[in-house]
Amino acid sequence: MGQIDWLSLTPSPIQTVQLPLLAEKGVELLVKRDDLLHPQVSGNKWRKLKYNLLAANASGYSKLVTYGGAFSNHIAAVAAAGKALGFQTFGVIRGEASVPLNPTLQFAAACGMELQFISRQAYRTADRLDLAQTLFPFDFYWLPEGGTNALAIKGCEEIIAEVVAQFPNTLPNYFCLACGTGGTLAGVITGLQGQSQVIGFSALKGDFLTASVQEWLSPSIYTNWYISTDYHFGGYAKFQPELIALLHTFRTALHLTLDPIYTGKAMFGILDLVQKDYFPRGSTILMIHTGGLQGIAGFNARFGNLL
Repeated sequence: MGQIDWLSLTPSPIQTVQLPLLAEKGVELLVKRDDLLHPQVSGNKWRKLKYNLLAANASGYSKLVTYGGAFSNHIAAVAAAGKALGFQTFGVIRGEASVPLNPTLQFAAACGMELQFISRQAYRTADRLDLAQTLFPFDFYWLPEGGTNALAIKGCEEIIAEVVAQFPNTLPNYFCLACGTGGTLAGVITGLQGQSQVIGFSALKGDFLTASVQEWLSPSIYTNWYISTDYHFGGYAKFQPELIALLHTFRTALHLTLDPIYTGKAMFGILDLVQKDYFPRGSTILMIHTGGLQGIAGFNARFGNLL
């Protein structure tokens, strides 16, 4: 395994957000900067990969295989981690190859990841592991799309252990984060063991993530969480001008970069709930920055350098 010590990159720091709205409503907003964990394997991807990569190494695997979309944060993170730690990486990508490759796939390829493109229909209907075993007839360590599995959730639980150390007296009243597969949310809920309130902000259209998270928690009896589906802006990678304006404000005035797919939508949702007096005066909200900043380059390539 490579020389990066995956156990020494935490804890991530916590940043206070200063906005007139927060002062007016008497609410404190903090951001746990997991985007600073690693320059290329950041946020929840670092958390999800940590124990998986340790397990792969302990079991003697030298190859990693995974799936993802053409702009996938997970694909980029696996490719970077593989390069750093000495794994060969293979990515099955949804859709046809385009020339030139988009920034995410250019990065993955530059890290040495072998890319295999499959049709969207095959991507939707094929058994992922069976297809991977057909495409790559050798021993490999399997990482599901988005990286969510039991070891990933174990890694995400550690966010809470860090927060407990950073807040030795009283935990924040609310934990908020963006959701894609729900794995990070499941880890946060499990780590909290019923303490505080947890809000996940879905980046996807539809209300299917609640059932997915509940499966990972089963047979958990925790009821201190819910997933908001009000701030996806029309669906995955959809956006409106007000979202772009928020991202510019945070980057320029607050020196905090958010991405337009996940963390920006979560922050927009948090501030909208503050405006609507959802959070009682005196509340402390901790947003977990789940990374994903590599996606900004691909977003700009698609939509014309909006960020």
